[in-house]
Formats: sequence, C-alpha cells, structure tokens
Amino acid sequence: MEKQTNGVGRRKESVTRVFISKGSGNITVNDKDYKQYFQLVYLQNQVERPLKTIEAADKFDVKINATGGGVKGQAEAAMLGISRVLVEINPEFRPALKAAGLLKRDPRSVERKKFGHKKARRSYQFSKR
Repeated sequence: MEKQTNGVGRRKESVTRVFISKGSGNITVNDKDYKQYFQLVYLQNQVERPLKTIEAADKFDVKINATGGGVKGQAEAAMLGISRVLVEINPEFRPALKAAGLLKRDPRSVERKKFGHKKARRSYQFSKR
C-alpha cells in the first residue's frame, strides 16, 4: 500500500480526519464521492480549494471521515484538514496556503445559553408594571 499521510480539521462541532495519498484526484467523504456528499457547489469548491491553490488537484487521492456538526462545518473542517496534511507532505506548500488563509482554525462557535436568559444574550423582556 502507498504511503498515506493523515491530519485533523475542525470547525464548530465538526471534526474531519483526512487521509491523503498519491493518486489521480479522487476525493471521498464518508465512503461517498464528495460531489454527492456536499451537494452545494460552494461547499464542493471549499473542499477542492487547498488542492487548487497549490495546483495539485489531480496528484493526490483524499479520503475524509467527517463527524458532527452540519454540512457547512464539515466542508470547512475538511478544507483545514486537507491544508494541514499538504503542509505535512511538503513544507513548500505552506506560503501559498497561508496566503490564501487556509491554515487558520476558525474559532467561531455557538455561544452557550446563560441561566436567567432566554438565549445566549437575549434576556427576558423587562416590564415595569
């Protein structure tokens, strides 16, 4: 079997484990083709983005295991995971991926609900009388 490199990408509640090996450009997510798994075109583009940035879309096979969160979070987690693995494979890819902003972990997530409030920040309506 060929040498396989793996990494992890996270976003919101989503976690993706990414496995990359030399190949012909196949991308599978949870044993499905990524175009079937991510049906929206902009999510497909996000998954492809790291490979297109370094112009290696047809040089690697990517296998992704995605869990948790929603489809958008999983796509963005996959994007980060692919970028991290590509840098691990070849450190020369780092400047291009960094310039495209693909190596940043997006820390935004849902704020927790506080007690005494309806939502995270929404309070109960004040009534003077």
